[in-house]
Amino acid sequence: MTTIIQTVDTPDGPFTILADERQRVLASGWTADQESILGRLSAAHRPEEAREADTTAADAVHAYYAGDLAAIDAVQVSQHGTPLQQLGWRALREIAPGEPLTYTSFATRLGNPNAVRAAASICARNAPALFVPCHRVLRSDGTLGGFAWGLPVKESLLARESAAI
Repeated sequence: MTTIIQTVDTPDGPFTILADERQRVLASGWTADQESILGRLSAAHRPEEAREADTTAADAVHAYYAGDLAAIDAVQVSQHGTPLQQLGWRALREIAPGEPLTYTSFATRLGNPNAVRAAASICARNAPALFVPCHRVLRSDGTLGGFAWGLPVKESLLARESAAI
């Protein structure tokens, strides 16, 4: 598989995007460390190499940070997972900016309000961060919970989205 990788600057720090030959985002996150982005993919789906080049997703990142929160919605992603994970990742893309859900509410959207751990696992295994906005899911008590790229980034994203609504 041919992949490209690009790091762009954002107000929350460097953001790296790994995309396939069709410009679908495979993995992304707030780091300049390309190995950590590649490490978000399972060994079976990790490319042997990625060449540095421009991604179309970078334009959406810049637009998002400039206030166009919907810009990330048009970016195509490619994720490999179980049917439940696939359902969950699609559902994450349906959460409106500024309207975060709790893990319980997210589990309810997936058809099982008792599957809170499964809902949290879906978020934890989400490789194309920002484009599949797992940052929009909170603990049941409304606190931030975990985030692969750090709670300050999650807090910043939620504040940005809340202020823009």
